[in-house]
Amino acid sequence: MTTERMTDHTTRRDGPELVAALRAALGRDDATGTAPFERLVGTLADRAVADGSLDVAVRTVGSPFGDLLVAVTSLGVVRVAFAREDHDAVLGDLARRVSPRILVTPRRTDEVARELDEYFAGRRRSFDLAVDLRLAGGFRRRVVERLGSIPYGATETYGSLAAALDNPRAVRAVGSACAHNPVPVILPCHRVVRADGTIGAYLGGTDVKEALLRLESAA
Repeated sequence: MTTERMTDHTTRRDGPELVAALRAALGRDDATGTAPFERLVGTLADRAVADGSLDVAVRTVGSPFGDLLVAVTSLGVVRVAFAREDHDAVLGDLARRVSPRILVTPRRTDEVARELDEYFAGRRRSFDLAVDLRLAGGFRRRVVERLGSIPYGATETYGSLAAALDNPRAVRAVGSACAHNPVPVILPCHRVVRADGTIGAYLGGTDVKEALLRLESAA
């Protein structure tokens, strides 16, 4: 692995070229010489952190539902994305809306990966992670912030959540906010259900929502 390839991830890029470079790093395997690559990534990440040029650290984290893309800024977790959301599209959106200075690195992302692993294994009921909610604004941000107060293993209806935010008629707006939650699982929109008892839609898929609720009810 050459230094020239590594600079692909730290050079300012936009659009498909940036996404392709990031996906190449995310998709590498042991046969490509992971250890030297990771040492080089670590060196570049340390330099980027030191000079303030690392805006977004990303990695994929395995889950029972496929790989999750996690992205972390200096303020906290800014994005968690299921595979069905199209990781390429998510990376492109991060480059446009947050910063093109994105690096695939364990720096900043190790703690997120560890806590997600513990959650999926049933060993963690709450997350001790800072979140960066710059991708949610206005009423949507209020909804997303409120999600963290729904206890593990419990559910709340879209209507009750709207009422808790002093806007009882905003049931559809609450549903839309949950559908656009930038940090699912960590901020648990899967715990918000319909008033008739059905679970409602979920950006990871209704099967994933059902599985997450079963995981928590079995703990």
